[in-house]
Amino acid sequence: MAPALEVHDLGDGVPLLMIQTGLTADELLPLALSPDLADYRRLVLHRRGYAGSASPHDQPSIAAESCDCVELLDDLGLERAHVLGYSYSAAIALDLAVAHSDRVASLVLLEPPPSVTVHRAAFLAVVAELVDLRREQGVAAALEAFVAMQAPPAWWAALERDVPDAREQMLRDAATFFDRDLPALCDWTFGDAEATRVACPVLHVGGDASGPWWAAVRKRVLGWFPGAADVVVPGADHGLAVTHAAAVAAAISLFLDGLGG
Repeated sequence: MAPALEVHDLGDGVPLLMIQTGLTADELLPLALSPDLADYRRLVLHRRGYAGSASPHDQPSIAAESCDCVELLDDLGLERAHVLGYSYSAAIALDLAVAHSDRVASLVLLEPPPSVTVHRAAFLAVVAELVDLRREQGVAAALEAFVAMQAPPAWWAALERDVPDAREQMLRDAATFFDRDLPALCDWTFGDAEATRVACPVLHVGGDASGPWWAAVRKRVLGWFPGAADVVVPGADHGLAVTHAAAVAAAISLFLDGLGG
């Protein structure tokens, strides 16, 4: 039986599982291609419902997605990997570190969802508006609204330099994002009790121009994990994995190298 998840398997060395965030299948590819990460085996996966991966679960959830990550590691014969999650997929990474802690060597979090902060209600209200727009006017209208909120010209320029078909990827897979990812994220919770079960080293990377939602996320993550490494990238906003890929990769490399790879 063919593996459920399609993955870019790049390089050799200690494995770094890079969990695809929402909407754009290869949004983490520019980061994975950064020279600072070249000594690691970068596993840049496509989650279910994206690119060549299998269809989503009948009842998608963050927990089901973390189980998919375990299945991928099993398929590749890997006992453990460093795990990176960005925005939406940071929720998956956190769940993976709790539910399958023996598979996670370390956790790299790039601005997890604001639903873990005091801004949860406001964030979920925006998500609900997008879901309603998709239901009432279709995927194209919801995608246009989301892009207008989250995709400034600098992000597009940086992404399309390394992922020329990024717009086509969005159009192809947008239904998964609106119909599966966003409802799963609305149902996901993570708090103090779950955080105490994360035993691995943690790095949080954020941008100093990301705004109050993600500033609150950084504060929450550092509160949960007092020993966490913390990097704030100057001039970066929430698109930092694309627009500031080199700086983010350097921070990750320094963190992982400090752990002994």
